[in-house]
Amino acid sequence: MNTNPVILFDGVCNLCNGAVRFMLPRDPDGVLRFASLQSDYGQSQLASFDLPQDDFDSFVLVEGERHYTRSTAALRALGYLNFPWNLARFLIFVPRFIRDVVYDWVARNRYAWFGVVDVCPLPTPEQQARFLS
Repeated sequence: MNTNPVILFDGVCNLCNGAVRFMLPRDPDGVLRFASLQSDYGQSQLASFDLPQDDFDSFVLVEGERHYTRSTAALRALGYLNFPWNLARFLIFVPRFIRDVVYDWVARNRYAWFGVVDVCPLPTPEQQARFLS
């Protein structure tokens, strides 16, 4: 069983894949794990938290038995990164309804702005162990 925090992301979204590529080198201790929402692992996690399994508009962070979505998931995930990126976690004090309006606006437009890929890009061999399928 995985005890590390896991980020579930839209595997075909260029913005989401870019966010994962951004986080990998900024998490030098390798604490974060990653899985696409479309993967078997991602689908099982969504089902276990009673989240929609066919709507990939939300970034999900799983920490043990708890899960977070949308802006809360993104900000909590940034808290695992090294300095100065981990300071962004303090934006959690902005009311969630405000954060989520911005998050939802980006989520609705991400395919148009950043595009999609046909398949999830493959991580490097060094990064492969951090991805769950």
